[in-house]
Amino acid sequence: MMAVVLVIGPIFEADLLDNQYGFRPGLDAKMAVRRMFWHVRDRGHREVVDVDLRDYFTSIPHGPLMRCLIRRIADGRLLRLVKSWLTVTVVERTDRRVIRSAEARRTKKGTPQGSPLSPLLANLYFRRFALAWRDHGHQDQLDAHIVNYADDFVICCRPGQAGEAMTRMRRLMTRLGLEVNEAKTRIARLPEDAVTFLGYTLGRFYGRDGRAFIGTLPSRKAVKGLLRRIHDSTTPRWHGDAPKAKVASINRLLRGWCGYFDQGPVMAVYDLIRRYVDRRLRHWLMRRTGRRGRGFGRISQDYLHDTLGLFRIPARRADLPRAKA
Repeated sequence: MMAVVLVIGPIFEADLLDNQYGFRPGLDAKMAVRRMFWHVRDRGHREVVDVDLRDYFTSIPHGPLMRCLIRRIADGRLLRLVKSWLTVTVVERTDRRVIRSAEARRTKKGTPQGSPLSPLLANLYFRRFALAWRDHGHQDQLDAHIVNYADDFVICCRPGQAGEAMTRMRRLMTRLGLEVNEAKTRIARLPEDAVTFLGYTLGRFYGRDGRAFIGTLPSRKAVKGLLRRIHDSTTPRWHGDAPKAKVASINRLLRGWCGYFDQGPVMAVYDLIRRYVDRRLRHWLMRRTGRRGRGFGRISQDYLHDTLGLFRIPARRADLPRAKA
């Protein structure tokens, strides 16, 4: 599969639209967040249709998807190979039995999730919606612009246009054989409302001087998810781990999280995470050696950072690897 992706990926990369950011060379999720932010703050698209597709990767119909491939691929052997991957039986092994599922062959829907080919096929099929939205005039008529990353996307609209944009979006998705999750799809009217996209919450915030502004911040779900992983990795279950090995595993979490969530007024969030990590790690070190207390008087910051090598979470904007003025 990877060999096929290396061959056909550049061919279809040229066809993908500039508002599709998922799994593409030179693009990432933060670029998608910045584009949505630009539409909302700088261009005045204060109504955002926050769309959730129900089981997108397992709902892509094989027939239309193969027609997308046929547009660029003439080799019948390669097309048959891709088709066989779409319908291959999935084997799951447990301790007691082997489960075989041919759901994709029965329903003629879905891409092989977890495979190198799945992101490319997902982008290729979503292109049909993005292209129809642009070429059928919905984008210009409503001044409504799509920002997409894999199966996540929003439509940024001028005030008063979001309701019509949602109606047209539902109609197009139905024609494409996809289903909108009505329970999770909504219209956010900024700045009164807030919208979460790719882990960032965009909405109204307040500066130190009390003045309101529209900005981005790591979502509560993203922050709670990191704190939960830190908590789970410092429970008594892991008392057998060596301190430096434990710190190394925590560092991987912190570096990745802080590397992604570095946009907007993040210093207060960083401070919360820093204090939580210090407290949990001290408590874990005390308990694994059978000592009582939380360790604040016995375990210094220098020991955590200089001896164990704990990652130093930036304390100022200037400390960020890619600090911006």
